[in-house]
Amino acid sequence: MPLFDSEFLKKLEYLSLISKRVFRGSLMAQRRTMQLGSGIEFADHREYAAGDDFRYLDWNLFARHNELLLKRFQEEEDLHVYFLVDCSRSMAFGEPSKFDFARQVAAALAYIALADLDRIAVTAFANDIVADFPLTRGKGRILSLLKFFEGLEAQGEETNLERVATGFIHRDQRRGLVVVLSDLYDPNGFERGLDLLRHRKYEPFVVQVFDKYEKEPPDLLGDVEMWDVESGNSRKVTVTEKNLKQYRQLFDEFQTTVQSYCNRYSLGCTRTSTEISFDELILKMMRQAGSVR
Repeated sequence: MPLFDSEFLKKLEYLSLISKRVFRGSLMAQRRTMQLGSGIEFADHREYAAGDDFRYLDWNLFARHNELLLKRFQEEEDLHVYFLVDCSRSMAFGEPSKFDFARQVAAALAYIALADLDRIAVTAFANDIVADFPLTRGKGRILSLLKFFEGLEAQGEETNLERVATGFIHRDQRRGLVVVLSDLYDPNGFERGLDLLRHRKYEPFVVQVFDKYEKEPPDLLGDVEMWDVESGNSRKVTVTEKNLKQYRQLFDEFQTTVQSYCNRYSLGCTRTSTEISFDELILKMMRQAGSVR
C-alpha cells in the first residue's frame, strides 16, 4: 500500500479543516515580535529616547503623569516549524514500521502548518543529518514534501541526536519549533541533543514512537539469537521469564525517563504506539492542546 495515497490526502484536508489553528495553541507555541506604534495587540510602554517618533507617544499618559512613554504592540509572526525525522535502522521495525508511521505523522503536521501559512522544513537523520527539505511555505508545496518523504529510507548506524542537533543549530535560520519524531534509541542519550536545541532557544516537541512488540515482546523463551538492527551486532542468549520481566521494566523506565525529561523543561511530548492511525494521533494531540473536543 502506498505511504501517501488518495485516502491519506483526504485525511490531511480533514485534519486541516478541524485543526482550528492548532499551531497557535499549546501544541505549536505562538510567536510574536515587539513593534513600536501600530500592531495587533498592546504590549507595554518604554521610555522615550531622542530620535523616537512622536506619533507613538502615549499622550494620555503624558497628560496625567507628565511622562514621555512610547506605546509598544505585539505583532504576530509566522511560525517556523522544523521537523527532525529519525531514519535510523531501528525505525524500520514493526508493521506498520515506526519509520512509515513517523513520516505520516510528520507529513500531517507539516500540512496543517502549511495550511496555516507557517513555514516548515524537514531534516532526516540517523547518526548524522542525511537529507533536507528546505524551508517552504504554502499548501501548494505538499506534493513536493510528500515526494521527499517517500524518497527517504531507514538507514545509517546508531542514532546520534547530539551530532544531529549540533549540525542543525549552526545553520543560519530563525528560531522556531522543532518537532522530533523518533524512537529515541540513542546509545549516548537522547537528552544531549534536546539540550542543545533548548539552549539555542529552539522549542523542541517530542513525538516518541514505539512498536507494540517493543512494549510487550512475545514469549521468546529458550535459546535465541538476537541482533542490533542498527549496529548489526548479534548475540546468542537464553531468554527466561526473569529476562522478559527485566526487559519490560527497562522499557517502562525508559518511557518514564522521556516523559520526565520533557516535563522538567516544559517541552511538548507525545509518546505513541504505531497501533493507532496517524490521523487518530493528530486528533489526540489536538485535544491535548485544547484545539478540538
